[in-house]
Amino acid sequence: MASMANGRSNLYNASARAKARKATLIDTTRMRQLLQQGPESIGVSIGELGYRSEMDLYASRMSGADAVEAALFHNMDNDLSQVLRFCQGHLRALVAIYVERFDYEKAKTVLRAVNGGASDELIETQILPSENPRNAPWLQIVRTTEGLQEAVDAMSGTSWGRALSRFEGEPTLEDLENALDMQYFSDALKAVKGRDGSPRLLRYLRMEIDHRNVINQFRGIRQEMSQEKRSSIVIPGGKIDSATMRQASQIETDEELIETLRRSGSFDDTGFEEAMSAAKSLGSLDPYAELMSHQRHAMLKRFSYLSPVSPFPVIHYIECKALEVRNLRLLVRGKSVGLPDEVIEAHLDY
Repeated sequence: MASMANGRSNLYNASARAKARKATLIDTTRMRQLLQQGPESIGVSIGELGYRSEMDLYASRMSGADAVEAALFHNMDNDLSQVLRFCQGHLRALVAIYVERFDYEKAKTVLRAVNGGASDELIETQILPSENPRNAPWLQIVRTTEGLQEAVDAMSGTSWGRALSRFEGEPTLEDLENALDMQYFSDALKAVKGRDGSPRLLRYLRMEIDHRNVINQFRGIRQEMSQEKRSSIVIPGGKIDSATMRQASQIETDEELIETLRRSGSFDDTGFEEAMSAAKSLGSLDPYAELMSHQRHAMLKRFSYLSPVSPFPVIHYIECKALEVRNLRLLVRGKSVGLPDEVIEAHLDY
């Protein structure tokens, strides 16, 4: 986890650059225009919207949705690196707290691939393409290990590795992923609570923790997890009090879970009744996830306007960029398997 760096922050310059980058992102109108295109032409259009160099890089050995997805991830990695480079001093440290979550996600990707028995070649060519230099340390782990435990051991000494090394016996993949989430948020909260921390970033992180806990409880109900298991995966540090979360871990229906969460003044239940109805209709947790994603995005957007010269315009841009990549992946994958446009659009997050 990034530590609080000393030195002068370049808030004005970085905020202006982040806002300029945000203005170049694909807007809702253009995203809907992409939705109308066929699977053959959508990749070309995405390339013209800022992803051309990465698309060209993968075109020689990949095609279709695989090539587009690899290019999107590569572009996102390049973008994160560029954003961090134009941030200085304490600002850089605060932005790095947010950016580091993407390293944790790559750690999960490696563990899933190894646990699933994916070959080194498959991981290197499809899952974490070697063309992306930011994948190099992860591929080194893959090439030099056999099995999940060896991969965990190879990550020792890193911030995410510390969380993985605490288990006795052989933890499941789910145990390891939960440990990574807890470690990331523990370190992030500690960093933003420091002398030079950011109260608003702390508030946002606590909302993220609450949302992660809530979606995990909905998932626990569907998977019929034991109360002990559901209680053990609650990430500490959210605004919803621990007593309420302990009670939530014992609930067996969505209705009871929402009612229990309402007992905490920190739970915003706006839209949850509609999401519950949609979730039952679709047989999916997506409506809950999308609702909470909108709530987090709205908070970041509001903070970026309330604090125009702060880390928030930069963090808001990163979130918007990640959302763009997610939407484009969904478009391309949906088109490639022949999903109706209305189904794809229902899952886009604008």
